[in-house]
Amino acid sequence: MADPRLTPARPDLAARFLEGKVEAARFVDGVAHEVIAAAAPLRRAPAHDAALDTEALKGERVTVYDRREGWAWGQLVNDGYVGWLPDALLAAPGPTPTHKVAALRTFAFPGPSIKLPPVSTLSLGAALAVTRIDGDFAITREGHHIPTRHVVPFDHRASDFVAVAETFAGTPYLWGGKTSLGIDCSGLVQVSLTAAGIGAPRDSDMQQGALGAEVPLSEIGRIERGDLIFWKGHVAIARDAESLIHANAFHMATTIEPTREALSRIKTAGSEVVTIKRLWDNCRHPPPPYPPPQAGEG
Repeated sequence: MADPRLTPARPDLAARFLEGKVEAARFVDGVAHEVIAAAAPLRRAPAHDAALDTEALKGERVTVYDRREGWAWGQLVNDGYVGWLPDALLAAPGPTPTHKVAALRTFAFPGPSIKLPPVSTLSLGAALAVTRIDGDFAITREGHHIPTRHVVPFDHRASDFVAVAETFAGTPYLWGGKTSLGIDCSGLVQVSLTAAGIGAPRDSDMQQGALGAEVPLSEIGRIERGDLIFWKGHVAIARDAESLIHANAFHMATTIEPTREALSRIKTAGSEVVTIKRLWDNCRHPPPPYPPPQAGEG
């Protein structure tokens, strides 16, 4: 059965590329859009109080299949997640992004001065179409001025995704979050891997199934930097054999803590480690990028 989180299909409507594969009253072609806000919530239903499943960052592409009272129903191009986004935060795609935010967060200023009131706060991974670099500022197609030291070329890959995750230490825990203002366990894994040029699915169960090679549970005392440790509904990133980093509801934050303490506490709460995944040997040899479901591919 198709995963509804990754399948743009409802009883009343589905993406045309699914015709003949799913049942729906009608099939429609999608329309390409991009996120124009710093981040856009993707919710389970077209309502502001509906569950937050994930977030799409500025510049991210979305294929929209339906609209309803200020909401757009569609599929994120990067990881294939399906849901409802505020229509006002989407627009027709602009130029291909040239740069992305590499700092944990940064400000977009309306002009070439840090004394001006910012127009937006951008998080790590936000995609930008930069028209020119002028000294201390990268100037975007909207005319926003981003500190040059906070952006990198769009194809830049961080050398160590664990180091990226470590910059989120102290970030509040937010179910469905993907920014420095709030992030969840699988969001931390996805954002950090993406910064290193490695695609990853959104949720921890998807990551457990799609990423890396399994390490025997008997090796948990010898885990390596970059290993992913999975419990049911939770994932953490090993920093080394003695410590890990994870966004978790116990601390309500992204926390670096001793592995033994985390394992003991979570076990006491009733959950055992189910899988350890090794993405590559000591973070030196990246595997092929995870291929996310793409709108139109079926």
